[in-house]
Amino acid sequence: MTKTKQPIGLMSGLVAASAVLLSLPFLVPALGLTALVGFVPLLCLEKIATDRGYKKVWLWHYGTFVLWNALTIFWICNATLGGGLFAIFANALQMSLILGLFRKVKKVFRGALPYIFLAVAWIAWERWYFGTQISFPWLVLGNSFAGNTALIQWYEFTGTLGGSLWVWACNLTIFGLINAAAQGRFALWTKWAKRYCTAGVILLFAGPITLSLVIYHNYDTKADGPIDVVIAQPNIDPYQKFVSMSQADQNAIAGRLIEKELEKLDANAPERPATLVLTPETFTRYIITNIPQEDPTVRYMNAIAAAHPGTNIVLGAATKTFYSGAEPPSLLAWPAGLNQWMETHNSALMLDGTERCQIFHKSKLVVGTELTPYPSIFVPIDNWLGGVMARDTGQKEISLLDIHCKDGSVIPIGCAICYESVYGEYCTDYVRKGAQAMAIITNDAWWGDTPGYKQHFRYARLRAIELRRDIARCGNTGISGIINSRGDVVEAGPWWQQAAITSAIGLKDNLTFFVRNGDVVGRVCTFFFILLVLIFVARLFIPEHLRK
Repeated sequence: MTKTKQPIGLMSGLVAASAVLLSLPFLVPALGLTALVGFVPLLCLEKIATDRGYKKVWLWHYGTFVLWNALTIFWICNATLGGGLFAIFANALQMSLILGLFRKVKKVFRGALPYIFLAVAWIAWERWYFGTQISFPWLVLGNSFAGNTALIQWYEFTGTLGGSLWVWACNLTIFGLINAAAQGRFALWTKWAKRYCTAGVILLFAGPITLSLVIYHNYDTKADGPIDVVIAQPNIDPYQKFVSMSQADQNAIAGRLIEKELEKLDANAPERPATLVLTPETFTRYIITNIPQEDPTVRYMNAIAAAHPGTNIVLGAATKTFYSGAEPPSLLAWPAGLNQWMETHNSALMLDGTERCQIFHKSKLVVGTELTPYPSIFVPIDNWLGGVMARDTGQKEISLLDIHCKDGSVIPIGCAICYESVYGEYCTDYVRKGAQAMAIITNDAWWGDTPGYKQHFRYARLRAIELRRDIARCGNTGISGIINSRGDVVEAGPWWQQAAITSAIGLKDNLTFFVRNGDVVGRVCTFFFILLVLIFVARLFIPEHLRK
């Protein structure tokens, strides 16, 4: 048998075209709609390879996904080279496995069914990826439109995976038309069939956009309240944070920013019911949750709050909790002496100038730098190595932080810490528990001046639409800002500069369809994926001459 020669130039061009089209929405916010055709070159490549009997096709689609991941998340390597390379190649491998499974299914199913399988399999994987211990759903297709929020207001019904479904529907439709034209079938259609097809394509592409624009221009962003917000952006280099600057010096920087803004509010709006102050993620460390009020930073921030009645300060902190007992409280606990154990956390503390101290521990932890996945396997290995892995402990369930007003009333808010703001369905729990507004505290400085921090900021806009809550976001070096419940950026601070933002957020108590029902799109696609897999497996046992 002669070896089929592959046209390297054509295949490489299709690989590059798909990788670039899929990357552009994450790199250039205005180009989110390129995702609607991003898979078309790759689907054409797969079709050509199948028809011509090319071998090792997986190298082409794996190469596409490696290039897409490298173009969009290369910035992880700034923080950790090994972690960045692992994220790029492992993420691409999972995507490639879906394409490989699709090619297997094509050998059994005919017509459009394999392509339907491809779409639901991809979305089922995205949903699964949100819940795994090793989880990095950064490139979920629905995130492509984070810079085009006026076009996806319907995320309040579908969540981000509704955007993924739209991406696949558009890509498969365009590919189907190209395939029909290439095979001469399109020319055989009747005039009315072509008209109906054209109308359907226009509706598929323009319908969701038109619906979104109608919602956008008719949505009322007015809410109860509002309450004043002060966001302190201290702009401290995280690589030097605990080397060249004491915590007292860092406290002084943030304290000056906060007090200056609070003094303005005291002078201009003395009757305000409450003020929410935000500091960034892990602004301080080593706070012991058993005795938080004894920590110098807690005392310092509490003094500021006490001097300005109605002030509530969210303090980002690395914290420790100590336990006594013969057995550790969890697999993730560190030994801290005879019958003593310690758990570490990434936390948000709410201080209001009294002895109260509310604490929320981050649940969605970053693998490697915070989380040891599958602790029953990896913790014993880490103990044998001498404890080299990070293994923070998060909360099992979301809890809220209460803003205490001057009149004694409280306003519940949710506070997502950094990576948690990427998880849409996870964030619905804040609102279901009663959050009337959202805060996000983060430290994106580890990545430097790259697309990473910009992407992370835009993802907060998706959460605002899904939850229909105003969001106050504080980043150590930026981007800090205010996002309203329509996903609009009301105010945004600079990057890598000390800054303080004083603004306001409204309060809402309505529940969107997505908040009430969760990720319906993901669940439905997962159901059909499992159903099609079962049918596929069953058909493997049917003799080939009986399948037709």
